[in-house]
Amino acid sequence: MKLQESTPIEDRFGARAHRYVASRVHAWGPDLERLVAVAGPQPHWHVLDVATGGGHTARAFAPHVAWVLAIDRSGPMVEAARAAAQATDPIRVSFAVADAHALPFPDETYHLVTCRIAPHHFADCRTFVQESVRVLRPGGMLLVQDITVPGDPELARAVNAFERQRDPSHGRALAVEEWAALFQEAGLRVVHREVVAKRHRFLEWAARQDCDSRTIAQLWAQVAHGDAGLRAWLAPEAWDTPRATFVNRHLIIAGVRPSNKGHRGPLTGVP
Repeated sequence: MKLQESTPIEDRFGARAHRYVASRVHAWGPDLERLVAVAGPQPHWHVLDVATGGGHTARAFAPHVAWVLAIDRSGPMVEAARAAAQATDPIRVSFAVADAHALPFPDETYHLVTCRIAPHHFADCRTFVQESVRVLRPGGMLLVQDITVPGDPELARAVNAFERQRDPSHGRALAVEEWAALFQEAGLRVVHREVVAKRHRFLEWAARQDCDSRTIAQLWAQVAHGDAGLRAWLAPEAWDTPRATFVNRHLIIAGVRPSNKGHRGPLTGVP
């Protein structure tokens, strides 16, 4: 499953793989526990974790299921995540290089597909969702967590511009209703959605992408002198000081592939 060509995103994150494995924001937090609670994993499940990054989601699910395959487009990221997993539960987690837009797996393979804090880098979230549904078993679940933006298009552009200033590989974070529409278009029944706030230490967040002093100054200014709606969304504290923090908001959304056409009954578990 090795990919032949790297992309700018793959190169960018491959060079910083160790930071994402060790990242406090990615490795810990109640959102990981929340993903497990929403999915309700069963001991016989096979799970696919797409764009695994540091492997944190795969490792969170591993104790609860039969097996997890964690994939990422970046070879160095996969290697860093694999090395970190050796100290936890190497038997239940395997790693491979693969692309979220063209999953190299047969139809109806997995009970659960997860993807955490990655789709805002994808070239085409629609294709990712459709590919995920293809590899899900009937009754299986797609569970996504990602940065979300306001429904107002102008404010959404401002939030995405702030993220992109720090990380040029940031594509576009989607609003809640956009994700719901993609799930429904792909035939999923949305069974859960919620928005959670994650507060970040600004300088630590900027350092993960090697922001220089000029970029940091531009980010300060975007918030300090920019749109009031952007400030309200980011909720900055101690801004323009070494203690600065801000919030970004994450959508957790789960959709189930119907067991049979037209099924609208309650979710009772994945076969």
